[in-house]
Amino acid sequence: MEPQNNTKIYWSLINHREWKMYLAATEKGLCFVGSQNKPFDEVTNWAEKVFPGSILEECGEKLQAYAVQITEYLEGKRKSFSIPFDYNGTEFQVAVWKALCNIPYGETKTYSDIAQHIQKPAAVRAVGAAIGKNPVLITVPCHRVVGKDGSLTGFRGGLDMKKQLLELERSCQL
Repeated sequence: MEPQNNTKIYWSLINHREWKMYLAATEKGLCFVGSQNKPFDEVTNWAEKVFPGSILEECGEKLQAYAVQITEYLEGKRKSFSIPFDYNGTEFQVAVWKALCNIPYGETKTYSDIAQHIQKPAAVRAVGAAIGKNPVLITVPCHRVVGKDGSLTGFRGGLDMKKQLLELERSCQL
């Protein structure tokens, strides 16, 4: 990936009940949602890999619309997102991330299901790797992907966060 020097990345912290997560966005849209209760280093390390030489600037105002929608989701009041995204990944990764957005709220799919959806049925491992690189947790719902047997599998935010998100969605469907 080419360095995108001087890209300005705005960031803010959502602090909602037990949820503390950093958000980051470029002028194009949301580009990062952090893991629950992780330090700011998670944002800086990600930014250095994806946007080498970028400038991080705290700006709650620029992240307000994103924070509102994520907070509404955490409160069980929102089931989908209407915010712009700035996906930064390979063509394959972006295809996988877009496929994740088609998983209905409260439902789960397997890695094989996603591979089939993007018409690459033999690429199950690559799908798993792409899901693991999803920079926008919650909003691109990689937490809805489970193992073939229904077991919870890897998640950048940790299995506890994944479990909480799935339980939130199940409880809001009742």
